[in-house]
Order: sequence, then C-alpha cells, then structure tokens
Amino acid sequence: MAQETLILIPARMQATRLPGKPLADIHGKPMIVHVWRRAVEANAGRVIVATDSAEILQAVKAAGGEAVMTRADHASGSDRIHEAVTKVDPARKAEIIVNLQGDLPTLDPRLVLDCVAPLASGETDIATLAALISDDEERLNPNVVKVVGTPIGENRLRALYFTRATAPHGEGPHFHHIGIYAYRRDSLERFVGLPPAVLEKREKLEQLRALEAQMRIDVAIVDTVPLGVDTPADLERARRLIAP
Repeated sequence: MAQETLILIPARMQATRLPGKPLADIHGKPMIVHVWRRAVEANAGRVIVATDSAEILQAVKAAGGEAVMTRADHASGSDRIHEAVTKVDPARKAEIIVNLQGDLPTLDPRLVLDCVAPLASGETDIATLAALISDDEERLNPNVVKVVGTPIGENRLRALYFTRATAPHGEGPHFHHIGIYAYRRDSLERFVGLPPAVLEKREKLEQLRALEAQMRIDVAIVDTVPLGVDTPADLERARRLIAP
C-alpha cells in the first residue's frame, strides 16, 4: 500500500456481559489471538494489540504477536489506540490507523483492506464498513447500528448519520454498520481531542462525534458481517464457525 498503515486492536478485560472476553478459549487459543491472526492475514500493515492487561499482552506475545500496554482508564477504543500509536510510532511513519475490534474472531481478512480503501479519496477523514440488511429482525434491532448515507459510487456511501433506529424511512435499502474504522492519523488525533457530542451521548454511538464536528466518514459496502462476540452464546457460535 502506498501509505504506511498501522492496525491496532484494542483489548480490555472488563467486558460486562462476557468477563475476560479477549482470553476466551476458542479451540485452545485465546480469542484475541484469533483476531490478531486474521488481521495479519490481511497483509495490510503492522498489527499491534493495545491492552490494559498483562495477561492479554503475554497471550499475544506467546503467539508471536506484538502488543503494547496502555492506560486502564480510557473511555473508548479510539482513545486506547491513539495512546498506542504515540507509543509504537513516535516517528509518525504511519499515515493510516485502523481500529479493529478485538471481539471479531471470524473476521474475513479482506475487510481490513476494504475499510482502508475509501481513504484513497483525499477528502475522507474516516472510513468504515457496512452491509446490506436483508433480515427484518436485524432491521428493527436497536443493537444493530444502521448507517444512513448518500451514494457516492459503486458500493460506497458518504455517511450522513448513524442510528439504532430503523432509518431511513420509506422504500429502499438499510445498511448494517460494521464497527471497523480506518483513520488518517491527523483525523484520529482531531477526533480523540473532541468532547463527547449531544447525539453521540443520546444514541451511544461514538462516531456521531465526528459527524457533528463535520468530519467526513465514507463507508464501503461489503457482503459479509463478522460475528461480534458479546455473550456466551456468541462465543459458542464462534467456536462452531471456526474450524479447530
């Protein structure tokens, strides 16, 4: 890739619904190791786990990966990866920073490259992913975040809003937002320096902070949604989906 990319995977132990989630066992390996390996397979750049846990750090290093310790009091994964970037790349060689969630053990590696692609447009601050919703239950589920955007090309949207509601109203497609982000480095720095915004706090969606600050988010439409592991049932599903 023309611009140097860093892929950061934030991982913390304190998960409400699945305590110790990053170290949950999937066929003899911690979940965070599965995510790290998928990210490496993308061959998109250096991959580093950013964590507040010595156990997670050691698990990643034991698997041959790279990890860095960060503070325990970060409010979000974006803040954690920002600290990690300043530690691992003080020379500022990396121009693109990918924030890859640590609970996506079934991730298709190509999604990392799909997420970075919209940053080829010099006007884009942040890039992310979405997939077409075909299931009514998913369309109505407030845990499924929808992106409302205007088409700007084939399989590409410029985001206008993100919501837990079913939107937009009327006939037409709805899109399931996938929480993987690629930032220009200066855009990440600007983003983490912004105060929480009104709509962000109302919807509990951090990306609305960027939109309220008039930052541009472009969305690549993909054909697969990686399984996010939030509950014991999700974990069992991941174990079934991943071959031992």
